[in-house]
Amino acid sequence: MKKYILSLDAGTTSSRAILFDRKGKQIAMAQQEFTQIFPKKGWVEHDPQEIWDTQRNAVTAVLKKAGVSAEEIDSIGITNQRETTLIWERASGKPVFNAIVWQDRRTAGTCEELIDQGKAAIFTEKTGLVVDAYFSATKIKWILDNDPELRQRATAGELAFGTVDSWLIWQLTGGVNHVTDATNASRTMIYNIHKGAWDDELLEILDIPKALLPRVVNSSEVVGTTNPALFGSAIKIAGIAGDQQAALFGQLCVQPGDVKNTYGTGCFCIMNTGKKAVASKNKMLTTIAWQIDGSVTYAIEGSIFTAGALVQWLRDQLHMIDAADAIEDLAASVSDNGGITFVPALAGLGAPYWDPHATGAIMGITRGTEKGHIARAALEAIALRSRDIIIEMQKDAGVDFKTLKVDGGASNNNLLMQIQANLIDAHVIRPKVTETTAMGAAFLAGLATGFWSSTAALSALWEKDQTFIPVNDNQTQKTIELWNDRLPRILTNK
Repeated sequence: MKKYILSLDAGTTSSRAILFDRKGKQIAMAQQEFTQIFPKKGWVEHDPQEIWDTQRNAVTAVLKKAGVSAEEIDSIGITNQRETTLIWERASGKPVFNAIVWQDRRTAGTCEELIDQGKAAIFTEKTGLVVDAYFSATKIKWILDNDPELRQRATAGELAFGTVDSWLIWQLTGGVNHVTDATNASRTMIYNIHKGAWDDELLEILDIPKALLPRVVNSSEVVGTTNPALFGSAIKIAGIAGDQQAALFGQLCVQPGDVKNTYGTGCFCIMNTGKKAVASKNKMLTTIAWQIDGSVTYAIEGSIFTAGALVQWLRDQLHMIDAADAIEDLAASVSDNGGITFVPALAGLGAPYWDPHATGAIMGITRGTEKGHIARAALEAIALRSRDIIIEMQKDAGVDFKTLKVDGGASNNNLLMQIQANLIDAHVIRPKVTETTAMGAAFLAGLATGFWSSTAALSALWEKDQTFIPVNDNQTQKTIELWNDRLPRILTNK
């Protein structure tokens, strides 16, 4: 009898492995951080080998921690940082370049050229995305442009491109399977989300050989098995979804209009739009929420590049706190922000501004400014940026959200969640299991194998932890007014 689902949560700063039982309870978790590489200003890379090593080590550690053998695991679900771009040799499995991370801005100039050439509308119409360095396509182009031999090898079919899910599945299966799922494909800027296929016209515009690309599969489907030598027994790989789509599924936002916000390295708000690909009029992204049995569910999404990363910056660069969770106590040491506005454009600004050259700012500093004011303004910045995209998503949906489901590491910060409720004037609902990204991957895997019978059966597994009820006071309104006045000052594309 198979007892568990194993989720691999391949994040931006760490690799995690989490075991869930049939009741959706988290049995054990293991985590290993990996190196963040910053070769130049605006460049962010990861070592692909380190991504794989830390993920494999996390699996070994979680099995040991839980006292569970590979034979007891029904299947593996994989969820991953999206858009991050890897290219490797098919023959050896050796990467030809470091992974270029979704936060990386090196291809902003390429994107501006595409926009100047009048190509932006073609990409948006076919992919649901805006032309931005955030996505995989221009990263692929950059790697191939910087080494003519690589483009020749790519055209000859000697190289493989993948997002992190593809890379891990290649490693887990010993190079047998080169696949990605529809959610990850939809974030590359070269996948036609309406036709469900790689788009020849977009590939031609970017000079990307089709031979590089993985086969696109369902988000819930048995796509292969692990090499038995890795963990002692072969395990089915049955669920794949980009992290934000996995979180949407893990929150069981399975009805059109359901919405969630994930507070991780970045912040990502997604709304299920059902079988209809809603074209945003407000610079949100149209994307694939998941694909099951060949049937696509769509979503609209707003992306914020810097959320938890802002707290990490206060910890690692300014040494204002010793640990990330210390931000809550520091922010609570003052009654308000002291007139401070923190604009968190540490990697440009995402939706709805899409300004890759914007830089961060702390405004309103006086002799009376304390560390607590800056800490509180940082939490407010995360919530204010979320408010920015929620307002635009509400316009697209034609409804006002009464509730917002939340998850991700920073959703455990009660002060941040209360600030969020105040700023959007809506109930903020946090589940008991905030690891909904990993849970979503587990749900997708378990549905594919029959471990769980249906999405209806899954709904009984979701449990509420706490609801944050908005308090609308003068301070909240003042914070919003300062934000609306100050944020436009740092935009470069006014």
